[in-house]
Amino acid sequence: MTDNRIYYPQQPILPAQKPGQGQSASPAAKPAGNQPSFGQVLSQELSGVKFSQHAIQRLSSRNIQLDGSDLAKISGAVDKAAQKGARDSLILMNDLALVVSVKNRTVITAMDGANIRDNVFTNIDSAVIV
Repeated sequence: MTDNRIYYPQQPILPAQKPGQGQSASPAAKPAGNQPSFGQVLSQELSGVKFSQHAIQRLSSRNIQLDGSDLAKISGAVDKAAQKGARDSLILMNDLALVVSVKNRTVITAMDGANIRDNVFTNIDSAVIV
């Protein structure tokens, strides 16, 4: 039996399958062309926030896992920043720092607690603490 789960980020998500579709999806499989991965589309649809490829790499390499409530908090923080007219914002949530393009609703990069210390955040005009 093939495993048709897609892991993003490290959580099983069962993709919808068309009749006769029998190929398994690998966590390392890259989408064809410039199309976003299933996980990226699902994340955007659920939270209204996109993740740049750089941010996805940072989340993965630093073993940062976001669940539905985390995505909702991030989306709410982006909404608050947008209401204040922010363009690029630093979102601090628990032991996590995210730099977000508010206009594009896109997380540009992510850092965990170990990487936040002794860093300078540039090109931001606001900060939201969640």
